[in-house]
Amino acid sequence: MLADPDSKIIKAYGVFNHEATGMQKGFARPGYFFIDANGIIKEKFFEARYRERLTGNSIIAKLFPELGQEVTDTVDAPHLKLALEQSDRTGVPGTRITVYADVQLPPDVHVYAPGTQGYRPVKLLLDATPDLMFGSVEYPSSMTLYLPAIKEKVPVYEGKFRISQEVNVNTSAGFWGSLGKDGKSIPITGKLEYQACDKTMCYVPTSVPVKWQIQVFPLDRTRAPIDIRHK
Repeated sequence: MLADPDSKIIKAYGVFNHEATGMQKGFARPGYFFIDANGIIKEKFFEARYRERLTGNSIIAKLFPELGQEVTDTVDAPHLKLALEQSDRTGVPGTRITVYADVQLPPDVHVYAPGTQGYRPVKLLLDATPDLMFGSVEYPSSMTLYLPAIKEKVPVYEGKFRISQEVNVNTSAGFWGSLGKDGKSIPITGKLEYQACDKTMCYVPTSVPVKWQIQVFPLDRTRAPIDIRHK
């Protein structure tokens, strides 16, 4: 944390939040810079709404996928292995975490990718809840499989692949008031739909339930010491 009572540093980085008022006046627009060992800014992540922000773990997951997730559960699913992961287990109003469905297919088995015509593509569907808002589902790039029997090319996934979706915690005053002193646990539920096929046959389309959990705590409203507050 950098004490910057005159907002000199945040102005130098060009992230001064001109829209903020009251206690937030003079603050930076929340975001992240990824700076390499030579001091070069390689990536930056900022939100349009200053009350919403990605967590540090979510940023690490985007930059270094092998470091940013923790397995929270495994799901019994026909014809594949499914592990559920999430960037964070805890958050506050405005926190944006990322949930992941990690799929491992057996050799010679594939599932259909989004955009497939005539087959059931893989799809992650989360259940709506007033406590959370969902971003769009992110699917990896697919490969093209040629089916000689019907002379068709279709987009598919083979081996191991990951589906991800950002989840944003509600920032409304009513939600804040519902948290109390100790916060509350919020389930993230839904289903993964897919149709698995091997070299000889396609299996019945399948839907398996998925679930993650996040513990949401109230924001710490304690003011900073007077001598380091923004002037």
